[in-house]
This record gives sequence, C-alpha cells and structure tokens, in this order.
Amino acid sequence: MTNVQGFARLRLVALNIDGVLLNDTFSPVIHRYLTTRGAAYTADVERTVFSQPQKIAGERMADVLGDGRSGPQALAEYFEERDAYLKEHPVTVQPGAVELLTRLRGLGLRTVCYGGLAKDHFDRFLGAHAALFDDPGYVCTDAVRPGLREITDLFSLRHGQVLFVDDVARVAEAARNDGLPFIGFPTPFEHSFQAHLMKEAGVRHRIHSLDDITEELLLAVDDETAAGTLWEA
Repeated sequence: MTNVQGFARLRLVALNIDGVLLNDTFSPVIHRYLTTRGAAYTADVERTVFSQPQKIAGERMADVLGDGRSGPQALAEYFEERDAYLKEHPVTVQPGAVELLTRLRGLGLRTVCYGGLAKDHFDRFLGAHAALFDDPGYVCTDAVRPGLREITDLFSLRHGQVLFVDDVARVAEAARNDGLPFIGFPTPFEHSFQAHLMKEAGVRHRIHSLDDITEELLLAVDDETAAGTLWEA
C-alpha cells in the first residue's frame, strides 16, 4: 500500500455493507413487516431495532407488535418478508461504490466492509471486488454491534484512525461517544427517520451519494477529527 497522502490520522475506511455499498433492503422490509401487522412505524422504532444483533432486533420487533409472538418468531417472519421483497427489489451494488473503493485505495487508505449478515452475503454481492478490500475484507458484527471498537482493534489502529461510513444513526452515536470519524449516508427510503436522527446525533457530514466522498471531504474529516470539531453541537 502506498503512503497515506496528506492524512494526519486516517488510515482505514470501514464501510457498512447494506445501505452503503449495497442498496438499502432492510428499512423497507422492517417498515412493511411492522405496518402490515398493525404497528406504528416511528423514529423510536428505528432507534430500537436498527443495527442491533439479529436476536435483539427480533425481540424488539416482537415488542413493537405486542401481540405475544416471540423474538425468534418475529425474526423468522422478517426474513421471510425480506426474501419476498428481494424477488421484486433485488440487492444491487450502490452507484459509485466501486469508484469510491478505487478512489480510497488510490489515496493510500485501507478499506474494509462490515455488517450484520454472514460473510457469504459479502462474497455473493461484493466478492467480484474483493481485491479492493484489505484482509479480512468483511467483518460480521452481529455479535458485537455496532462493532466500531472491534474493527479498530482488529486492524491494530488507534481511535481516530478509522473512518466509519454508515446509514444508521445509532452507529453515528456510538462513533461520537468513542471519538471516531464518521460520515453518514442515510437511506432515501421515504418512511425513514435516519436523516433526522443523524442530524440530532450531530453528524456534520451527511452525504446523498457515494460520489460525495471526495478527497476534499476525506481531508476535511481528517482535519476535523484532529481538531475535535467533527461533530455538530
């Protein structure tokens, strides 16, 4: 890997898989699963369900429904709902994803992907681009969500050297609490509250496209991290 060009702190960019490198196929399904069973879909629902370990997410969805079903039952039903959804709305690589990875590598930054599903999900949809990631390529964070400290430690880096790009405000809150660089990429899903929740969390850099992650933005994040000004009040 070439020298990191102009970055005082950043050494690695960790990118969430679903909602960042791949299209968001979770928010629409969670919304449909809950609302078709009579539950209200609110910002608090997203806070309590998103980016949780699968077991906890199932329990939280069961709590929201409040009809006596178990967490494992709710989780199984959710994945059945997702399978049906994917037949009409397949998983795709986000526009600009490959170009972003190439850009990051060209700047000398290391890259890794992370998410709550098993590695075969990464292999299936991003395996063709595996050379653009550093070993191990993908980190499953289901057991340690959100997993930011674990990813940092895995690469033997210090806090502040790993930039996280995620679509969920709960991850932003964890990044802020730990003083970690963060860029938010909230889903465009019309019923989502993530853009609002990220603003509440103080995320200064909220992008609308992966093309927005330019060298200029990365240098700004690097400078603001070093200066302690990355987050809005």
